[in-house]
Amino acid sequence: MELKILYEDNHIIVVRKPVNIPSQGDKTGDEDMLSIIKKYLIEKYNKPGDAYLGLVHRLDRPTGGVMVFAKTSKAASRLSEQIREKKFEKEYLCIVDGKMESNEGVFEDYLLKNEKNNLSKVVDSNNKNAKNAKLQYEVIKYNSQIDLSLIKVKLFTGRHHQIRVQFSSRNHSLYGDQKYGTRGRGKQLCLWAYKLSFIHPVTKEKLEFEDYPDPIGSWKILEDD
Repeated sequence: MELKILYEDNHIIVVRKPVNIPSQGDKTGDEDMLSIIKKYLIEKYNKPGDAYLGLVHRLDRPTGGVMVFAKTSKAASRLSEQIREKKFEKEYLCIVDGKMESNEGVFEDYLLKNEKNNLSKVVDSNNKNAKNAKLQYEVIKYNSQIDLSLIKVKLFTGRHHQIRVQFSSRNHSLYGDQKYGTRGRGKQLCLWAYKLSFIHPVTKEKLEFEDYPDPIGSWKILEDD
């Protein structure tokens, strides 16, 4: 896999995560982003042994897009603190089934994760194990011929499968979603982390990165209207 680097300095490295590659190693043993970038750092800087690389956030395996990794423990700690303080902003593109009732809006729910089957669902706010989930969306384009919508999503919380679950619970499941979807089964999940904003952990400069999915496969289906 060719590593696409959007930005790199002594403290952080920002990259594009391709679809279907894990953010970190899992039980499959497949190549993962953490290992790929570590290998790159070791080779580029001729590091003996291992290289430090901090994973501060994740993208689900089928989701591609922008990720930042920390090259020092100090940077990792400060980026993690930004996530806790909600200063770490993530925006996504997704394609969903049907036409939204409104061209923009906010979804706020309580989600409960089932550890056994790795699925989440919307539950009542009184459920003691449920976590608050909030996002804002804006419809970019609707294709009436195939009844699919391209949507921009801003996350306020980072819950398990949050975007997929919240849209699915409103009968607008993501195209290609094998777990919660109704359309495009067998196709690539149409969810992409296209924008990432945060404060540089050392310089304190506001950084913003954008990277868009290639117009191929499922992402091409909205072009013909």
